Amino acid sequence: MSNDFSMFELHPQVLQAITDLGYEVPTPIQERAIPALLAGRDVLGQAQTGTGKTAAFALPLLHKLDNSVRGVQGLVVTPTRELALQVSKAVYEYGRLRGVRVLAVYGGQSYDRQISRLERGVDIVVGTPGRMLDLINRGVLNLSMVQYLVLDEADEMLSMGFVEDIEAILRETPSERQTALFSATLPEAIRQLAERYMHSPETISVNPERITVAETEQRHYLIYEEDKLAALMRLLEVETVTGALIFTRTKVRAAEVADALVARGIQAEALHGDLTQAARETVLNRFRQGRLTFLVATDVAARGLDIEGISHVINFDLPFDAEAYVHRIGRTGRAGRAGVAISLLTPREKQGLRRIEAYTLQPIHRGKLPGVEDVLAYRDTLFIQRVEAALAQKDNAATEMVEQLCAAGHTPEELAAAAIQLVRAQEQHRPIEPVNEIQPYLPAHRRPAATRETRAQDERPHGARSRESGKKRDREKGMVRFILNAGKAQGIRPGDIVGAIAGEADIPGRDIGAIDIQERHTFVDVAEKHADKVFKRMKQFRMRQHRLTLKYAE
Repeated sequence: MSNDFSMFELHPQVLQAITDLGYEVPTPIQERAIPALLAGRDVLGQAQTGTGKTAAFALPLLHKLDNSVRGVQGLVVTPTRELALQVSKAVYEYGRLRGVRVLAVYGGQSYDRQISRLERGVDIVVGTPGRMLDLINRGVLNLSMVQYLVLDEADEMLSMGFVEDIEAILRETPSERQTALFSATLPEAIRQLAERYMHSPETISVNPERITVAETEQRHYLIYEEDKLAALMRLLEVETVTGALIFTRTKVRAAEVADALVARGIQAEALHGDLTQAARETVLNRFRQGRLTFLVATDVAARGLDIEGISHVINFDLPFDAEAYVHRIGRTGRAGRAGVAISLLTPREKQGLRRIEAYTLQPIHRGKLPGVEDVLAYRDTLFIQRVEAALAQKDNAATEMVEQLCAAGHTPEELAAAAIQLVRAQEQHRPIEPVNEIQPYLPAHRRPAATRETRAQDERPHGARSRESGKKRDREKGMVRFILNAGKAQGIRPGDIVGAIAGEADIPGRDIGAIDIQERHTFVDVAEKHADKVFKRMKQFRMRQHRLTLKYAE
């Protein structure tokens, strides 16, 4: 029996598409879930991100797609816009030869564009619960033809307070539909949901076994998106790099990062899909020969790349897929040599980091960025080492020049200082740019006494902090206060607020501050830098089946 994808007897165009993408051997979750779904059974799958579950549920859906049907046949519900985009892209790539029409719907994108696409007709919709429900209520998303429904990362959706929205969406689909539910964990709430809305599901559990290379030191740094380049430059100043692969999510980003490094005097080139094969080979040969130290690439461009002597892999952008992370960092720490894997992490990517840690079964420790003084001290040390190496090699021409300058009345000390100044002038092209590094969370017993009274609020997940009802407190510095027209009477909870704002406005949960839920209205503080975006995207939105309005508080 074949152990490749041909054993599933998928639609020829689907099989051809995944072959073109380089898929060879199914992962464990694919081996077990695909046959069950092709046979028409419901599946309750326990699997981490990075185990190949997207293909596990998408390939059977595309195999069953009926091109003669006009309407939405497949529905995939995800907790975040990032995952919705990732899944929709994968589904499109798997189904491109079948001419599949896929639409991603999520908060923060224009309703008009999504409505226009729906009116023209789509086969598969991938999106977040809130936006899906809005489109259903507007009468533009008709789910009466859905035959295949997927709940992806169901535990995440439940923890974000989407359970009622999910159930409302499920009620809009035909009862005889086929359902696949995937979740990293299977708590009681998930099992109850499966019992109510699934038909004798087959439970499939896949535990991660893949471990990353033991010789690779893994670190992450928590910073804001706008500080990534400055943080990268500081690290490159103090790390002993013999060859580094720097990964980005897009080819445009790869080119931008490479150009920025070159502008700062760093030897770097981008490797992306727009290069001809000849240009690609030229770049790779320079990298292999050590004439190029830094290579900036996407996962696609680096596919099949196998180069010895890579000391560092740097995730300028954290990959969505845990398996991609393992593949990236596997390029260093080979043949018993030590390697370093560094990830530059933004607050919104913390959940992705936790998934990677769960998949690899290894912690990725947080590092502290070198400060300005650290970088300057390292530059001094490196320069002294270079001078000492030069002193060990006698240069008659240089000695004669020094003698001439001394004869002209200059002291050896003056000549040495002038030479150092000239040689180190190139450091001006590498400014040590400021970085607003995010400070680590301090447990309550280590915080200043003045903040202990807010311990209970600070320990709430996603930065949500409920204040005592009726008590007025000054808003935190750097925060803007909004008011919502719903409160306790409507069953609003802090988790609902955080999930709605973070999801719809696309901001990190940590930038949502104090939340004060009153009887019929709610105050919520949001970081000032996000205030305009939150207001524009959330003037009107839905939460827990209530249509809400958000305004600036007086």
